[in-house]
Parts: sequence; structure tokens; C-alpha cells
Amino acid sequence: MEFLPYLELLRAESAAFSACLDSDLDAPVAHCGDWRLRDLAGHLGRDNRWVIAAVTELRGDFEAPPAPESDAAIRAWFDASTADLLAALDTDPEAEAWTLYPPRTVGFWHRRRVHETLLHRWDAQHALGRALPFDPAVAADGVAEVFDTMAPRQVKLGRVGPPRHALRLRATDTGASWTYGPGAPAAEVSGTAERLLLMLWGRVSADDASIAWSGDREAGDEVLAGPLTP
Repeated sequence: MEFLPYLELLRAESAAFSACLDSDLDAPVAHCGDWRLRDLAGHLGRDNRWVIAAVTELRGDFEAPPAPESDAAIRAWFDASTADLLAALDTDPEAEAWTLYPPRTVGFWHRRRVHETLLHRWDAQHALGRALPFDPAVAADGVAEVFDTMAPRQVKLGRVGPPRHALRLRATDTGASWTYGPGAPAAEVSGTAERLLLMLWGRVSADDASIAWSGDREAGDEVLAGPLTP
């Protein structure tokens, strides 16, 4: 896993998400069911507070209070959750924490919160018609997280069986590649790291024009059907 300045990235992505909250909070958020932008802000802000408890109290059962009912108060409420989260995470990455999956360290949350916030920043900007691109190195790290953390966790939780075939993903902009599944890859899918990450999280179809396939497409689709992410 490439080292990235996770706390700096988290601060920047949180600020970009926050900037969306001065817009129409009734904007529908594609790929998130019937959520509106206010619901997405509530989700991200509550999860920020949940992670604070995971780090400071070593627990995963904390239930944060809901976002304020007043739209005018949501941005300040979200910003407060970000400030508190950054303060909680500003410690030794090797310190113990409750986590969703190994490693059981604060560093797990450094990385996980960056990618959660990155994805939902894109969701918010997309809802407003102005989604900005991902940094290729950060997007590539997000793809890696799917295969070293999220997909194995899905298998461990019994949400999906282990893949029967291997699929290779190749990022055309960074040169990075990942293989998931047993044996030699039955298929390969390629695109920029951003498009691959959006595909893995269900924001872009595997049939999108930005995604290229080779090999056994049926076997590759079976692997992606997973689901590889929650």
C-alpha cells in the first residue's frame, strides 16, 4: 500500500463535501437510493462521530445522534464532525482502535475515512452537476482498498462467496494492476484508476465507454457481481 498523506486528504475532501452543503440540499443523490443531499450529509457526519468512538473508546456500537432538522444548521454540524474526527485521528497510526477489518489500528481509519469521504464528495458534486476528478494515486489506493479490505470483509461476513475466477484490473493512468480471485486471470478490465474505483463502488457501469474489457467477460462480470463492497 502506497503511503499517502491521509489526514491532509481527509481535510481537503471533507472541505470539498462541505462546500456542497451551501447548495440545494433537496438534490437527489444518484446511486444512494432515495437519499437527498441532506441525507448524505447526515450519513457522513454521523459516521464521522461513530469513527471517533471507534478510535477513542475502542467500540463499534456507538450511535451518533441524527443531523439537525434545519437545513441551515447542517453544514456547521458536518464541519464540527470533521474537526472532531481530524483531532481524534491526529495520533499514532499504530495505536489500537476498533475497526471493521484488520489492521486494528488508527491507521485503518486514516485510510478508510479518506475513501469514504472521497466517494461521497463525488456523490455530492455529481448530484449538483459538478463532480471534480480524483487524484490518480488516491483513486488507485481506493481500488487497492477494495481488494485488500472491502471484498475480503464481504466474504468474511458471508455476504458473498469467494470468487470462482480471477479478474485483473489495470489502471491505464498509474500503471497499477490488481488481481482478485484464484488462478490466472480469466478476464481483464482497464480504465483510469478513478473510473475503476467508481465502477467497484457501483457509480459507473462495467459497460461504461470508459471501461475496456478483454478475456472472458462472463467470468469477469461474475467476480464484479460480488458484491465486492457494502
